[in-house]
Order: sequence, then structure tokens, then C-alpha cells
Amino acid sequence: MRFFNFGLTLLFLAFSLFASARQDRLKFNKEGQFKIVQLTDVHFKYGNPASDVALERINEVLDAEQPDLVVFTGDVIYAPPADSGLVKVLEQVSKRHIPFVVTFGNHDDEQKMSRSGLYDIIRSVKGNLLPDRKDTLSPDYVLPIGSSKSSKKTAALLYCMDSGSYSPLKGVGGYAWMTSAQVNWYKEQSRTYTVENGNQPLPALAFFHIPLSEYNEAAASESAILRGTRMETACAPKLNSGLFTAMKECGDVMGVFVGHDHDNDYAVMWYDILLAYGRYTGGNTVYNHLPNGARVILLQEGSRTFTSWIREKGRTLDRYVYPTDYVKDDWKTRKTD
Repeated sequence: MRFFNFGLTLLFLAFSLFASARQDRLKFNKEGQFKIVQLTDVHFKYGNPASDVALERINEVLDAEQPDLVVFTGDVIYAPPADSGLVKVLEQVSKRHIPFVVTFGNHDDEQKMSRSGLYDIIRSVKGNLLPDRKDTLSPDYVLPIGSSKSSKKTAALLYCMDSGSYSPLKGVGGYAWMTSAQVNWYKEQSRTYTVENGNQPLPALAFFHIPLSEYNEAAASESAILRGTRMETACAPKLNSGLFTAMKECGDVMGVFVGHDHDNDYAVMWYDILLAYGRYTGGNTVYNHLPNGARVILLQEGSRTFTSWIREKGRTLDRYVYPTDYVKDDWKTRKTD
């Protein structure tokens, strides 16, 4: 019995160290940079040749960019078997030993498997950074990025959230919105990290699937700078639960990155927060009029700035710097000779 208890203790310690290592893996490199590849709307159909181009593009992007992290922002799979399809997509990242995370879209759990079941599958793939969901699915998590100068200092944050699927309220159509509990979760996380950082908000980004209603408001504004391609209205929720307002009040989030709308890859500045889309990554399984690809984000340590661009087959485009390239030149305040 003593040997059994001792074995359990060792197993628990090993798991704790493993879990701790998982959370400490992200770190700015010695040049003070951290690169993220956002893959969105892969819409993978296992065994369907129409999905082959999605895998080809994922591999091409990863080989070209060599990111520090890959973020999947929803709708990874679009047909059963969900387990085989999900693993097939994630293996393209895992085999390169690149850390990755997944946020769910509205179609992922429509393939005869629940979100909790999918979460467990993701957790089984080497390289994932999803936290242990324990007894209930905890859809939202924050990933700290460590400083290149100190192993104990957090230099930036990545909020990864589950934007849900469809409206849960009778009489309200369309898509789900972030719940009040999720907004409160974000504010609590932001407040905690801000206090730990000497009451200074850390530079942060947010990733999820369904765009906020502010995307349409910003895109329709004549005063907002929009760069990239906009070929459809943002399919945002009918109701606004205040996540954008919370982000503005907390002061840490610089940019929000979503998917969902396959014919958009634009980024628009709205009250100093960049509202951006990834580039549709999937194959010819659903609608898309843009070549499939990915968005790349390059963070710079110690500064509230980042560079982002789109990579599609054989080229990059729309390379812009936040906030510089999204701020209007106010000629009225310029000094003249």
C-alpha cells in the first residue's frame, strides 16, 4: 500500500510539473519578438479531397513563417468523423512541435461530438496548451507570454474565448454573444494581471470565432481606418453584451482576431482597439472568394505595438503596423513653417 501511495504521489508530481511546463512554454525570443499564426475556418471534411488544399496551405504557411504559436479560431471541422478530422488538422501543427490552441466555432460541435468531447481530443494531441477542463468545460483561458529578460515576468497576454454557436433566446435569431459571466471572467483576469504588473495593463490580444457587433459599427464609420478586404457584413450577434466596452475600460487588449466570415480579412481601428479577421484557411468545402491562407501577428516585447500580415499561397500581403498604420494624420494640428 505504501508503494502504491508513493507511486500515486510521483504520478501527481509528474503531472503537476508537466502542466506547469505547458503554461510556461510561451516566451518572447531573444530579439524580443513573438510570432502567432491564426488559422481559421478550416472546415475540414475527413476523407474529402476538397479539403486537401486546406492542409497544403497550413503546411506552406507554417514552413514559411515558423511561428511560436498557432491559434485556431473555430470551425476546424465540418463533417464527421469529428475525432479523425480534428486530429488530422492538428497533426499538421503538432508534427512541427509548435504549440497551439483552439477556440471553437459554431460548426465544430455539429459533427456528432460535443464541445467537451472535442476539447478532450485536442488535449490529447501533443503541443496543445489548453488547460485541464476538470469536471466541466471551461471555454475561456488566458495564455501569458513570458519576457525574454526574466523567467518570472509576464510580458503579454493572449485571451482565448469561446464565442458560442447560436442565440439561446427565443425570439432572438442569429448567433450567440459573449455571456455576462465571460465578460466578468475577462475583467477579473485583466485586473489580476494588471495588479501584478504594478497597476499597468499588459499588452494583450484576444482570439475567438464570431465577430463582435462593433465590427459592423466600425466598418460603416467614415472616421475609422479599414485595411484589407471586406466583401460581406460581419455576421455578429444581434445582442451586445459589452465585451468590447470591458476591453476598452481595462485597457490591455490591443487587437481582437476572429473568423466566421469567409470573405473578410480586414482589420479596422475602433477606439484604439484593432478589430481584425483572419484569412479563411479552409478548402473548397464551403463558400469563399478569397484565396485560402492565414493571418500572421508579430508582437514586440515591451511595446504596445504589433505587425500583422496575410499569407496566402506563395506570397504575403497587407502588412501593417498597429497602431501607426491605423491612425489618421490630423493635418489640422500639424505645425507648419
